[in-house]
Amino acid sequence: MSYTRDEGKDTIMFLEPSAATTPDPTPSTSSSSSEPRDQSAAFNPETGEINWDCPCLGGMAQPPCGDAFKEAFSCFVFSTSEPKGYDCVEKFQAMQECFRAHPEVYADQLDDDEEEEEDKKEDQKEDQKEENMSDTEETKSV
Repeated sequence: MSYTRDEGKDTIMFLEPSAATTPDPTPSTSSSSSEPRDQSAAFNPETGEINWDCPCLGGMAQPPCGDAFKEAFSCFVFSTSEPKGYDCVEKFQAMQECFRAHPEVYADQLDDDEEEEEDKKEDQKEDQKEENMSDTEETKSV
């Protein structure tokens, strides 16, 4: 994952080895440019482009599931359905399947999914207990 950070008059670039040996296809910007290079957002609404190198994506656009992530994320960004992204569910499911097929790379994302599932199960158990308690109270009052 490559990114650039400005510190005063200096620009610090963190590059992957392949990026360091390959010439940059974009024209370089001088430090006197009035527009700072902003890589803090993945989507630029002015240009309609997604910055797949944005550090905010946490390397998710990289292999092995980068293509599935790009499809799902692009679908969500450009979604016009209500609620937003509703038409992208299948693409996100495909991405999750890819994550599960590569647990050595995506362990953190899989752990997050498992925690959400556990939270849902606990909430369902609490709801069931509350229902059982209210049923018991109704029976006692009759």
